[in-house]
Parts: sequence; structure tokens; C-alpha cells
Amino acid sequence: MDKYLEDLIEQSEKRIVFLILDGLGGLPLERGGKTELESAATPNLDALAADSECGLHQPIGFGVTPGSAPGHFALFGYQPTDYPIGRGVVAAMGIGFPMKAGDVAARMNFASRDEQGNITDRRAGRIPTDECAGLCELLNQVAISGVEIFIKPVQDYRAVVIFRGEGLSDQVADTDPQKVGVKALDPKALSAAGKKTAGIVKEFISQSLEILKNEKPANALLMRGFAELPHIPSMPELFGLKPLALAVYPDYKGISRLLGMQVIENLSGLDDQLDALKSYWQNFDFFFIHHKYTDSKGEDGNFKGKVAEIEKVDAIVPKILEMKPDVLVVTGDHSTPALLKAHSSHPVPFLIHTPLVSLTRSGGAKEFGERACAGDVWGVIEGTNLIRIALGYAGKLKKYGA
Repeated sequence: MDKYLEDLIEQSEKRIVFLILDGLGGLPLERGGKTELESAATPNLDALAADSECGLHQPIGFGVTPGSAPGHFALFGYQPTDYPIGRGVVAAMGIGFPMKAGDVAARMNFASRDEQGNITDRRAGRIPTDECAGLCELLNQVAISGVEIFIKPVQDYRAVVIFRGEGLSDQVADTDPQKVGVKALDPKALSAAGKKTAGIVKEFISQSLEILKNEKPANALLMRGFAELPHIPSMPELFGLKPLALAVYPDYKGISRLLGMQVIENLSGLDDQLDALKSYWQNFDFFFIHHKYTDSKGEDGNFKGKVAEIEKVDAIVPKILEMKPDVLVVTGDHSTPALLKAHSSHPVPFLIHTPLVSLTRSGGAKEFGERACAGDVWGVIEGTNLIRIALGYAGKLKKYGA
């Protein structure tokens, strides 16, 4: 955070809501066509955009494709390049695992491979969480001298592995090749400090593949995001906020915990999130509502499925507005075009709305979509500025200077 901003923070009872559709940004399937967001029937978001300030934001920088953790860090005002964080810690924090200093965590995907050892599905057909939990139990047979190993299910095909022992380091390269038709990569040390841990991970993978060899479809595993527990200043410390996270998916609970948000557990969908928003409205002044499945459908290449997820979120917008937030921001953490089946570097549409008092300068956008937002008042900005704008519009920043 900019140093001068610390002196401008002031408390107020005004409330800010960030409604985040993961992987919101998209691309048309053919030249001249519409993106997923532009194709969706979003009467509520379109009406909101017409009465809001709109634009596009870059989570990290032009041409740079963000991961989920960096994308969310930017949304919450943290420069992602100042706080590099491996997905392993995010996953461990997401399930509430009590990491200790010196632990190394890694995100793990159960995957499928053929008889030649080539990866055929990086997500093992998106196996359900209960099957993932059973596989994690099987892998508890792995034993390596001098290190404790904790293997925990996260959700669907995702799990997390935590290594605990002396002299461990997160300087280990991912084994996920990020594509199919090739073998998993070796867990190579990224520096001399990582050699011991890389050897442990290699042995862990070797034993695990032997245990999984007769499993279908999850007969392989891919590891990425090796990380140790970092120190990150909290949102209450930086911005004087009382933040609450209403997220279903564990990784986003982990990001929230890392940034000092309180997290509500056992939410299973948008209805639960709305109920929690109402229940805790008087106790907090910043609310993070997260919807994962726009991203999941994009990664699956399911254009229509992503459109349907956007429409589901559009339907809850009136319920959020009933709470009369002083500032509502609607956006995503990055783009996940179904065309690409992956995150991309394309800037992300956003709108900033002030329902009670017209503090915003509408730019005339007729709908909430990439092209409409690109031509509105904000143009393209850095993602880290969104929370600063929201704080200013919520009266949580004092005047600078005389």
C-alpha cells in the first residue's frame, strides 16, 4: 500500500461489498462474436452498469496472466508482485490446516495418465470430493524418513500436501506440465536450498504412483505452488476494515485468512452466501462474496456453462442491493475464456455502484460487458486501485493535505 494512504484511513459505518465472479473475463468464440459475459442474459447487471462507473482492470500488468491468488490479492489492494504466494499455502489455509513455520505445502491435483505415463486429464474427470478424500487416505501409507507428511482433501480433484521437518524449503519446481499428452515434470530444486525438499517430493510421488496405479480415473498426481507460510499485513491493519469472506471454495477461504478476513464456514452456494450476508451485515463493513464456477466452466471450455453461471449471479444482484451497501463492486479476479480453457491476460470488466447517493459518474454503458466497460469512464486501470476507489466512495479516506 502507498505509504501516504496509511494516514488517510478513517473508520466509518459505511459498508463495501465486492461481488467476485471468478474468471469473469472472456473471449468470443468467433471473430466479431460476443464473450460469455456479453452473451449472458444479465438484466440486473446491465441496469446496474448503466447507473455505475465501469472499466477494465489489469490484476498484475499488461500481457501478464494472473493466477487466482495474485488476482485476488490485487482486488484487495495488495500488489501481487510484492507478496508472491504459492498455491500450497492458499490450499492449506483454505481447509484450516494449522501450518507451522518451516512447513512446506503444495497444491495437488489428482490426474489421469496412460500406459506410457503421459497425462491424459489434469483433473481426473473432476472426481467428487468424497473420492478425493478416499484417495488421500490411501496416500497416508507413504512414509519417508525424517519428514511428516499430511495429505488432506480440498475439493473435487484437488488436495493439499504439507511436509514438516528440518531444513525444508519451498524452492521446488511444479510437476504439473499444464497440458496433456506429456509426462509430469520432475520436482526439480530451484536453488541449493530446495535440493533436500525436491528429493523428498520425488520419493513422495514415486510411492504415491505405486499406490494409485490401479485407480481409475485418478492414477496420477500433479503438484504445484510449493510454499512456506508468509507474513502478510492484514486488511484490518492496512485499511481499518472489518472484513468478512463469504466463499464456498476452500482456496478462497485460504486467501481470505491470509489477508486477515473472518471466514464463514459451511456455505454451499449463492443462497447460503446471501443468508450469511444478511446475518452478519451489522457486524462487518467489508464483504467478499465469491462465485467459483464461472472460472471452472471457462477452464472446461464450456462457453454455455459459463454463461449460465454468470446468469445465476445476475439473479442475486437485487438481493444484495436490498442490503443497501454504500459501495458495490462487481468484477472478477482474472479472465478465463472458454475458448482458451485457461486463465488469460485479458483485462477484466468491473463496475462500481453507489446505490444510496449518486457519488459515481456514469459513463453511459448500456450493459455489463467487456466492450461496454472498455468505453466507460475508467478505461483500463490497475486492479489494486479498485479497493482504493471503494474506500474513497465509502468515506473511509480523509482528504490529503490542507
